[in-house]
Amino acid sequence: MKLYRFLSADDTSEFCHKVTQALNKGWVLQGDPTYAYDHAKGVMRCGQAVVKETEGTYTPDIKLGEQ
Repeated sequence: MKLYRFLSADDTSEFCHKVTQALNKGWVLQGDPTYAYDHAKGVMRCGQAVVKETEGTYTPDIKLGEQ
């Protein structure tokens, strides 16, 4: 099955670590990163889609972050 996740966080090293951790677990970048200004928090936010091929059958209760 093919899994999809959208990772997001404030534009800090936390976001880079989140993406790096996903890459080291076998996830692959999908498309370009995105940036947007969060007016409520007054900070820039980052996002990156990642995908992963894995065995099994998809069900909505799969914990994507644990894959």
